[in-house]
Amino acid sequence: MTVKRAKITSIGRHIPPRILTNADLEKLVDTNDEWIQSRVGISERHIAAADVATSDLATLAAKDCLERRGIGAEELDAIIVCTVTPDMMFPSTACIVQDHLGAHKAWGFDLVAACSGFVYGLTTGSSLIAAGTHKKVLVIGADTMSRIIDYQDRATCVLFGDGAGAMLLEPAEEGEDAGFIDFFGEIDGSGGHYLYMPAGGSRQPASAETVSSRSHYVHQEGQQVFKYAVRKMYEMSTTLLERNNLTTADIDILIPHQANRRIIDATMERLGLPAEKVMVNIGRYGNTTAGTIPLATCDAFDEGRLHKGGLVMFAAVGAGYTAGSSLWRWAF
Repeated sequence: MTVKRAKITSIGRHIPPRILTNADLEKLVDTNDEWIQSRVGISERHIAAADVATSDLATLAAKDCLERRGIGAEELDAIIVCTVTPDMMFPSTACIVQDHLGAHKAWGFDLVAACSGFVYGLTTGSSLIAAGTHKKVLVIGADTMSRIIDYQDRATCVLFGDGAGAMLLEPAEEGEDAGFIDFFGEIDGSGGHYLYMPAGGSRQPASAETVSSRSHYVHQEGQQVFKYAVRKMYEMSTTLLERNNLTTADIDILIPHQANRRIIDATMERLGLPAEKVMVNIGRYGNTTAGTIPLATCDAFDEGRLHKGGLVMFAAVGAGYTAGSSLWRWAF
């Protein structure tokens, strides 16, 4: 079977209209704009309405992506939804999105890798294309983190927002210099207890005790996560470049996971990349978990920072720990 090279042929996004500013958070917890801006670089984040779920954000991002490509959902072969905030434990959010889109020929599944989810999803989708069994794979990163954030915990509530982004993968033409080049991923489960949601699974199912102890919210040890993220973002990116006989000078743009401005700045400095080669939009959205990379890609495209044939690197570190980076030649 001939190996096909996957390329990104369209992008899309959806952001809830409601904005939660740092000034708004000052009314909820002991914090202020200067404290938030200096530590994480966020000024505002978007919050989904009470009746809006992850599948709703994902569906709207998918529709935007398909409309930009000029195709209907009936052409999709697979849908991968990367999320840690599914509508429910089952069925998968991918099933709900498939139904909402009317993608009657598509199969799909949810992929859980926290903030690394979208990078993992792109690699998984690329493998389906490479196998020659799929021609159109839609990868969606969507999270409504506001549902699992404790707005009494200033260490976490300032960080996260809601949003969704999508990318369409299709086979590159024979001889076309565009598409997927390589991926490098790691997990380190020994760090899982530094960023996690304790309750809601089989180990601590929901009970009056887990609710009263606020165990259904995100718990994080920020310094541990920060140190790991800075080290891994650099190591993964360097390993991937060296493996492909490339240097940072070859990168046209790095699109990192938007978790913390200081993590991005430290990675940029260690890699020796100038600011114009690194996409940063965390200030407007906060950390939307699996949504950050596709949202940042859409913004980079709108700003004219993506061009056909350009070398793009995606990199992310997330709960688990999970980590991954991938290299692409931009196709449009």
